Amino acid sequence: MLIKVLGPGCPKCHEAERLVREAVAEAGVAAEVVKVGDFQEMAMLGVFATPAVVVDGVVRCSGRVPSKGDILGWIGR
Repeated sequence: MLIKVLGPGCPKCHEAERLVREAVAEAGVAAEVVKVGDFQEMAMLGVFATPAVVVDGVVRCSGRVPSKGDILGWIGR
């Protein structure tokens, strides 16, 4: 599983990344978490509001920090 956390590095983006990493650890799933700060790559994924979370190519949220419960649902726990 590949999870991308998109954002330029603002506090909300860091919070989203922290929650994603915590959820992955809690669920015990094999996932690679990648931080993406490149605006061109974000645009190619169709994301124009950050933070955003993309799981296996599917944009799961954009423009807000997701809850840990949301993330656990997306990763199949």
